[in-house]
Parts: sequence; structure tokens; C-alpha cells
Amino acid sequence: MDDSVSLLRKYDGKMMEILGLRHRPSGMNSHFAGAGLSFADYVQRTRDMLWQVHDGKNDQEKIAAGNAPFELFPLGDFQKGHNKPYRRGVLLVHGLIDSPYHMRHLAAFFQRNGFRVMAVLLPGHGTQPGDMLKMNWKEWAKAVAWGADRLAEEADELYLAGFSAGAALSVLQAGHDKRVRGLFLFSPAFEITARAKWANLHKLYSWLFPKAAWVSRMQDRDLYKYESFCKNAAAQMYALTQALPQREVDIPVFTVASADDATVNSAATLRFMQRARHPNSRLVWYATEKVEQPKVEWVNSVVPEKRILGSAHTAIVIPPEDEHYGVAGDYVNCLHYLPHDKESYNACRAKAAGIWYGEVHEQNLRQGLLRRLMYNPHYAEMEASMRKFIECLP
Repeated sequence: MDDSVSLLRKYDGKMMEILGLRHRPSGMNSHFAGAGLSFADYVQRTRDMLWQVHDGKNDQEKIAAGNAPFELFPLGDFQKGHNKPYRRGVLLVHGLIDSPYHMRHLAAFFQRNGFRVMAVLLPGHGTQPGDMLKMNWKEWAKAVAWGADRLAEEADELYLAGFSAGAALSVLQAGHDKRVRGLFLFSPAFEITARAKWANLHKLYSWLFPKAAWVSRMQDRDLYKYESFCKNAAAQMYALTQALPQREVDIPVFTVASADDATVNSAATLRFMQRARHPNSRLVWYATEKVEQPKVEWVNSVVPEKRILGSAHTAIVIPPEDEHYGVAGDYVNCLHYLPHDKESYNACRAKAAGIWYGEVHEQNLRQGLLRRLMYNPHYAEMEASMRKFIECLP
């Protein structure tokens, strides 16, 4: 047997033994596979793939449905296009290690407001964390470009809406796609820690020590988001931010971001909005300190009566009534206590009184048991601001 083949098999065996199946690539989700398909066929093929990957799991149908791409058609009295079925269409792009589930409430909002809606699943997502090990951000960009093409076939006006990494991908697409008429950006990931630049140095030795490829290996209890996080995901996210255009933006931009954000550098969003020169551009800014600037709508992120200490990166696009992440949702985020404080982790997960909610900052952690905030208590007000923005679109 060839030595290289023998070594590869030994490595695969070692990976399986040390990390388990979910921390290895599935072999089914490392590239964008929608080329040549209609959007409906792409949705069906992706659902079939998700069903196969999650075969035998509890809530298999729920997992496949929540992670799958989807499409919606406008409700009620909507404006038709000149030579196309619809005047306006919006492409929704989820964030890093997230899924289209996170965009479903926004999708319903756009549907009610007359938009044709399409939401893509970024390659490497929705299956198992190991699919991020060999992912390249350009595959994500391919998915967004393809989705923009499909939507432009049906709508006169093309809009992009992205959360976190999806916001960065939306800006990247708009930078070279003159069909894009406006942007909706939520918790934009325009700048992350510079340490991510070196994240893939682990490849020098992780072939021998597979655990070295991971920042964290969690239980992955969340049905619609990876809890485990590999170093390559950080490296690809950093590479994406470096590819973003730095010139002025002349189309309308609606952005929602939080000064409390612990995942991305929210100051980069402020700098981006300074380059958004269109008079209709608006920023909804969640912060504990009041901001008075033109085109900025300040929202106090502290809600004492709900024991909310501030907003969080994870909270912006989810309303309180969401059955998974909302006030009474079946998922709570206490990952910041792992792996070193399992007692606090278990107490945090228990639905006991006295829990605080917010971003995982040191100051918040000193308040007592803290759950990372997963919903936006001001979601209804955010939708109202979006509606006003849409009414002013040219």
C-alpha cells in the first residue's frame, strides 16, 4: 500500500477516535452545489442532503427544515415588476456557523411588505461542524452571487439582507453587482480580531493532533447553529473581511448593530455607515450610552425589568416570541462557562430565577449567572424602523 494512503487512513482513524463523527467533514457540504438549478430545485436538493446528514437524529425533520434554504412570495397587494413578476426581491444571507432559521422572521417581514424572498444556505453550514474544517469563504460568495442571479430573474429591484457574516457577503456582492438597489445589514461582521489572520497555522501540526484545529468543541445542542468552532472558520471570516470594498456606498443602507457586541468590532459598522452617503441610509444603534448623530436611531440596550444588561451579537434578528431562542424558547446559551465551570453552566441552563441576560463581557459576568441574550426585546420597534426605511426607498 502506498505510504501516503496508509498515513491518510491512520489519520482518518485517529480523527474519528479523538473527535467523533460530527467534528469531521461529512463529505456532502464543502462546495456550493446550486449551479444550474432553479431556486426551488436548489431548496429541494439541499433539504435532501440535510435529511441524509441528520439521518437518525431526534427531531430530524425539524433540523432539516430549519437549516434549509427557503423562499417566500409576497402577500396581499404587492407591486408587480415591469417585465418580471415582482417589483422588489430580497436575498437573505445568514451568519457564520448559523443557518437560514435565523433569517425566518426577517423573511416574514419582507413578505408582508411586498418582497419576493429567497434565503440561501452557505456551504459548510447546517450539517455538522466538521464541514467548516476545509471551507473557503469564496464558496459562500458563490452562493450569494447565484442567489442574486436567481432573484434578479424574478424581480426588477434586487435587495440584499445579511446577518453578521451574511452582511459582509452582502456588501461584497453589492460592491460589484450594479443590480443591487439597497442593503439591510444586521450585526455586520466587517472587522474581527486580527488574531484570526493566523488561525490556520494549526495545519502545521493538527494533522497529527486533530484537536488543535478547533477553538472549541462543544456539545452542539443547538438545532440551528454550530456550538463547536474550528480555527478555519475564523481564518475564512478574516479573509472575507479583508476582501470587502472600502469605497463609498451610494445605495440606501439600513443597518442594525450593537455597541455591546462581543463577536465583531462594532466600531467598524460606524465607519462603514460614514461611507453610506445615500440620504435615506439609517443606523439603528443599540447601546447603553445615548448617541445623538444624524441618521442614527439610538436604542437603550438595557432593559432592567427584563434583567437585560445590554444587547448581544446573537440577539438582533430574533423576536421575543421565537419558539427556539425567544423568552420562552427551548434553547439557552451558557457556552461561556464551558469547559472550566460546569457548575455555573448547569445552573445557567436551569430555568431558575435571578438569571441575567446580555453579552458575554467580563462586567456582565460579574453580575451573577449570565445567559447570552438570544432575542431582541426591541424587535417590533426595529421592524417599524425598517418599514419607514422601505417607504422612503426610491
